[in-house]
Amino acid sequence: MKTIIEPFKIKSVEPIYMTTREQREEKLRHAGHNLFYIPARDVIIDLLTDSGTSAMSAAQWAGIMRGDESYAGSESFYRLEEVIKDLTGLTYIIPTHQGRAAERILFSACAKSNAVIPSNSHFDTTRANIEYSGAEAVDLVTEEGKVPSLVHPFKGNIDTKKLEKLIKDRGPERIPLCMLTVTNNSGGGQPVSMANIRETSDICRSHKIPLFLDACRFAENAYFIRKREKGYEGRSLKSIAQEMFSYTDGCTMSAKKDGLVNIGGFLGLNNREWAEKARNLLIMTEGFPTYGGLAGRDLEAIAQGLVEVLEEEYLRYRIRSVEYLGEGLQKQGIPIIQPPGGHAIYIDAKTSLPHIPQLQYPAQALLCELYTHAGIRGVEIGSVMFGKKDPQTGDETPHEMELVRLAIPRRVYTQSHIDYVIEAAGEVYTQKENIQGLRIVYEPPLLRHFTARFEPF
Repeated sequence: MKTIIEPFKIKSVEPIYMTTREQREEKLRHAGHNLFYIPARDVIIDLLTDSGTSAMSAAQWAGIMRGDESYAGSESFYRLEEVIKDLTGLTYIIPTHQGRAAERILFSACAKSNAVIPSNSHFDTTRANIEYSGAEAVDLVTEEGKVPSLVHPFKGNIDTKKLEKLIKDRGPERIPLCMLTVTNNSGGGQPVSMANIRETSDICRSHKIPLFLDACRFAENAYFIRKREKGYEGRSLKSIAQEMFSYTDGCTMSAKKDGLVNIGGFLGLNNREWAEKARNLLIMTEGFPTYGGLAGRDLEAIAQGLVEVLEEEYLRYRIRSVEYLGEGLQKQGIPIIQPPGGHAIYIDAKTSLPHIPQLQYPAQALLCELYTHAGIRGVEIGSVMFGKKDPQTGDETPHEMELVRLAIPRRVYTQSHIDYVIEAAGEVYTQKENIQGLRIVYEPPLLRHFTARFEPF
C-alpha cells in the first residue's frame, strides 16, 4: 500500500482551543515575541519540541499502574536496567529525571576547566552543561551538514579528519570524552552513519578517549542506517542499535524522545570510577541511584517505551510522517534542510527571508509570523540559540544557519494536522516580504533562547 497509516488507534483525546489572529497577536506581544512564553492552551499545533510530548501507549499506561515506588531497589528500576543493558551493553545504568541531568552529572564527573569536548554538533543544553563546567564544546560536523539544500544520506556525521587534527592540536589529555549526537538535532535531525560511528570509535580508542552517544534519538538513527547504508538492509532495528552502542563507552539519553515518555532519562557508563562519582552527584541532586529523581511508574514507562520505539511499523510511520511534512513544504517552494530528518523539518529562514539580516534573527521572526497567522509553534535554531557574543565588546557573531525547527511529537498529530501546517506555512511564505526583523531587549547569560524577549524593528 502507498498510504502509510498511523500504526495505532486513538483511545483518549484532548481538545484544541481555536484562537483568532487578534488573540494571537496580543499573546505574542505579551510574550515578548518569544514563543516559549506562550501558554500551551493558546497554541493550535504545537511543534516546539518532540521532547516529552509523546502520547504513551496502552502498555506504557499499564506499566504506570505496575510501578514499584520503593525508595531503594525498586523492581521497576531493575526492569529498566535490564532493558537498557540489553540495548546498549553498558555496565552502569543511572536513571535521571531527564537528559540534561545526565549531561550535568557526566560533565561534572569528568570535565575540567581546560578540557575540550568535541562532537558532531552539541545541542543547547549539552553545550551549556559543558561550558558551565569550564570546558570548551567544539562542533566538528561534516562539511555536507553545513549546506541546507544538499542531499546527502548522512549529514549528521562528525568530520573525522577535523577530529584527528583537534586531538593533535589540543592533546588527548585535554579531551575527557568525545560525543556523537544521534540523530544530529542542531544540524537538522540528520543521521550519523555506522561507518562514521565506527571510525570515530577507532580514532578515540587509539588515543584512549572515551566515546559517548547523545542517544535521545538512537532508534530514528538506526532506521536511517538500515534505509541508507549498504550492508544493513536486512538487519533488525534492534541489532543495528546494539551495534551503534557497541562502539561506545557510554551515553546520555533523554528518554523524552525515543523513550516515548513525558519525563525521564539515563546515563550509561562503563567506567567504574566515573559511575561512582556520578552516583554520588545523583544522590545530592536527583535522588537515590535506583530511582534518580523519577517515580517507579516513570521507570516502567521508559522500559516499555525503549522496546516499542524499535518496532518496525512505528518507525516506518514515524519517518514517513516527517518526510510528508517536508515534501508538502517543498511543493510550495519553501526551502528546508535536505533530506528531511527523523524528528523534525527545518525551514531555512536565511534563504527564505534574505531581506532580514542575521542579527535581526530571521528564524525567530518567521516563527512569530507562523504563530500569528495560524497558531503554530516551532523553535528557532540559529543565531538566537547559538550566536556568540564577545564578552568584552558585546559584538555578536551569527550562527552558520538560521533555521525554524518544526518538531513532530510522537503519536500525537494526524495527517490532517500536518496538512494544516503545510497550508499555513505556504500562506505565510507568499507574504514573506512583509515579515520584520527583531531586536533583543532582554537576554540571560546562558541559554538565552528560552527566556529572551524581543521587539520588532
